[in-house]
Amino acid sequence: MSPRGVATPDVREQLFAAAERVVERDGSGALTSRAVTTEAGCAKGLLHAHFAGMDEFVAELCLDRFTRTAAKAQSLSELTGQNTVAQNLEAVALALFDSGGPAISGLAMARPGAALRIREALEGGAPGFDVIQKAITGYLEVEQKLGRVAETLDPSTVALAIVGAAHHLLMTSWPGTPDPRPTMTRLVTVLVDG
Repeated sequence: MSPRGVATPDVREQLFAAAERVVERDGSGALTSRAVTTEAGCAKGLLHAHFAGMDEFVAELCLDRFTRTAAKAQSLSELTGQNTVAQNLEAVALALFDSGGPAISGLAMARPGAALRIREALEGGAPGFDVIQKAITGYLEVEQKLGRVAETLDPSTVALAIVGAAHHLLMTSWPGTPDPRPTMTRLVTVLVDG
């Protein structure tokens, strides 16, 4: 536990990671500011010193994870011609499920204040599924020009299918349900390789 008055390095990430562990282990009903700070091993008031409340905290957590996945999707272009196309796309698709993705997404939807903050941020230009979809489309178009993807493949439709399926799996998965990753892997392989 950090002593009172001693700065906690990278406090946002420390709190976000703790929240993900709490939700993964105990479910969304267990997420409280006290549960997060206890899990993080920090002072009880730390969360409220950085966030106006749990709705803002949950919204910021979701937006942070979207931003990370969008950055990973945008870096797909660096992988052009490497590995297999399915492996590269799978890494991006599965990144949506890392760090408690399904549980955290469900949590955001269960908190109307957080859902509203997320929607407003996305409308204001924060990266979300649309950025991921555009990055996947662009990547597939380049791989298609290199002959690593069939000419008959429609990059924008495949990107929509990957992002739409990931969104569906995120919204319908919660602690105790089957892991959505194998389904996502099979879908990516079928869409890209036929």
